[in-house]
Amino acid sequence: MKADDIRERAFAMPFHHPAYPPGPYRFVNREYLVITYRTDPKKLRQLVPEPLELDGDVVKFEFIRMPDSTGFGDYTESGQVIPVTFRGRPGAYTHCMYLNDHPPIAGGRELWGFPKVLAQPSLRPEVDMLVGKLDYGSVRVATATMGFKHRATDPATAKAELERPNFLLKIMPHVDGTARICELVEYRLEDIQVKGVWTGPGALSLEPHALAPVAELPVLEVVSTTHLVCDLTLGLGKVVHDYLDVSPKRRGISDRHPLASEASGYGHLMALP
Repeated sequence: MKADDIRERAFAMPFHHPAYPPGPYRFVNREYLVITYRTDPKKLRQLVPEPLELDGDVVKFEFIRMPDSTGFGDYTESGQVIPVTFRGRPGAYTHCMYLNDHPPIAGGRELWGFPKVLAQPSLRPEVDMLVGKLDYGSVRVATATMGFKHRATDPATAKAELERPNFLLKIMPHVDGTARICELVEYRLEDIQVKGVWTGPGALSLEPHALAPVAELPVLEVVSTTHLVCDLTLGLGKVVHDYLDVSPKRRGISDRHPLASEASGYGHLMALP
């Protein structure tokens, strides 16, 4: 095999049979259960990487059922998403994700930098409820419940929320164990068709876990509950900040950013050199 062949064909690992195909990645009948809740703002400040800034004190715990997705198949995921702003634009930072399918784990990490981990989430109706569950191994980590389709809400508002920019902290190691890529990535959901959106009574329970620490952002108050079904395309991303760029222009961000002085815990992974 010639070097030119490798350069021309290189897309993903493994080289001869990548774990996922090239995009675009279309999702049909993608179903969400989203519990928006208020949490400890100090803990949020420890987790959100600069130059993103917090947009309130809430977290969105999402369960997403994906029965028909290009190249990724049929799977379910769940995780925590934090409302943020970037240069004045409102968006969302994906803090953690747990799912039960290898191709989207590999593709999500390698292409965009999604923080995906193998676990066992589920989302399904149970009699008069919509129920989301997250298990890590045999241990229950999260449970969300919602009254099933109690009240329809505005599809245009839901679509506008989905169209906001999303942000990820992408880290890829070098062969010596240091970070070869450490970037803030922005991506968007595209070609969105909202098929239905509902609200109703909801509840969320989070349990402490060593390897799935979702309870580190405790539930203080449930703010809203949303059930959504849509079709959409997962757009590819763009780099909006390079943490390995140590030029004077970039170095100044840590001193100016309002979250920098309070960073602790995981924050050391996100601070600039």
